[in-house]
Amino acid sequence: MCPLRLIPKIFLFDEDDLSAELRAQRVLNKGRLPALARYILDNPDDYVFSALTASVDGDMAFECQGAEGSAHRTGQLRIPMDARFLINDGQHRRAAIELALKEKPDLGDETIAVVFFHDTGLSRSQQMFADLNRHAVRPARSIGVLYDHRDLNAQITRALTERSAIFKGFVEMEKSTLSARSRKLFTLSALYYGNQSLLQGLDLKQDEAIKLTQSFWEAVDTALPEWAMVRGKQLSAQEMRRDFIHSHGIALHALGRVGNALLRESVKEAAWKRRLVPLTDVDWTRGNIDWEGRAIVGGRVSKSHQNVTLTVNYLRKHLGLELSPEERRVEDAYLRGEA
Repeated sequence: MCPLRLIPKIFLFDEDDLSAELRAQRVLNKGRLPALARYILDNPDDYVFSALTASVDGDMAFECQGAEGSAHRTGQLRIPMDARFLINDGQHRRAAIELALKEKPDLGDETIAVVFFHDTGLSRSQQMFADLNRHAVRPARSIGVLYDHRDLNAQITRALTERSAIFKGFVEMEKSTLSARSRKLFTLSALYYGNQSLLQGLDLKQDEAIKLTQSFWEAVDTALPEWAMVRGKQLSAQEMRRDFIHSHGIALHALGRVGNALLRESVKEAAWKRRLVPLTDVDWTRGNIDWEGRAIVGGRVSKSHQNVTLTVNYLRKHLGLELSPEERRVEDAYLRGEA
């Protein structure tokens, strides 16, 4: 275990402007650091980091406490003061720790686990990096939402899947993609991003937010009869997803953004619900050529930021809403054939 205050001082990261074949690590992505540092600062009592992995370029000596039994596995690791410590895995954690310490030096007495390897050269360090990351798989966003008890939007989204008849039993809670034969209509991650865009900038307490999101999606549901047909077993989930796009992540995200605009303009529930009625006139079928280049690219639904914006623009026009300057720019580029 190593005190955090020592991490930036003794653990080096290969940050020189060297070509990839001469480095033992990938280039540091500085854009990740503020969020990682904020995570430490916002959760000083229960943040969780996995161990750093470091190579020691120097002679190490381990002195065990005893010769027999388990005692021989416990002792002191002696490393020369002039030894060089190179981070093999955890360079972003190291940099985030350094950033957090600048804002809150008291964190310096906290500790983090470190696994030491003897440095036997660049080839070995590169192989360690490859081995450590070879089988690393980022978990699906849905299961991250399911297990996240800090994120308010995750809590709201989970509550919605339990309380709303629209979503209860029809949301895939672990995977972020649905197989062709899945009986689910939505993924938890898609609903999460839909709620995130819906509540953007609205200062609401958790109970208020849950009530509002449930009311909003129920209003949307009345304009999309196919959702109710699946619940009533008149249409299978597979058929609905195959023939329509309104249960896909891009549609939920776009509907959330449009809903956010309505909520900002119309505080009263009856007013913004009334303005959602024109959604019944939208042709949500995949065969609608209007979706090509907006929500569908090359026959596949696209969730890129630009395609979400183009889908939002399409819905805004149906609801009689003005486009923002950024939305207008994206729309103009699309109409010129540049999108």
